[in-house]
Amino acid sequence: MMPFDKMVLVLRPDFVALTLLYWNIYQPQQTGMGVAFVSGLVMDVVDISILGQHAIGYCLITFCALILCGRLRLFNAFQQILAILWILLLGQIAIFLTGILAGAYIPEWYIFLSSVMGALCWPLLAFLLGMIGKQRIDHDEV
Repeated sequence: MMPFDKMVLVLRPDFVALTLLYWNIYQPQQTGMGVAFVSGLVMDVVDISILGQHAIGYCLITFCALILCGRLRLFNAFQQILAILWILLLGQIAIFLTGILAGAYIPEWYIFLSSVMGALCWPLLAFLLGMIGKQRIDHDEV
């Protein structure tokens, strides 16, 4: 929601999609389609886009992550980059096609750069979210 230059906004990865991917790969019982759909609706309101546009993309990303979660957990974060790229591109294509079919706008080709940047940010994000997930509560303090 920060006012950035157009190129910075194009290169900014979709951190909501990346976070959904992480939690659907590593904690598939905790998250799912409901979380993805509600997150997509919130993103539609924040981005002032067609209601349901991001929800469709995030549900598609979640579906792919839930199907591939067993396989993706076998690899480290650097080896997952290519699979994450394809999943993000699939979600971005769904968002792209929804916008075109609704006639809201005709985006340029470079909107897909955010998926590439998201895939490149995946190892760092996976490390940070893994550190958050591994924090344990000391039961003596509670």
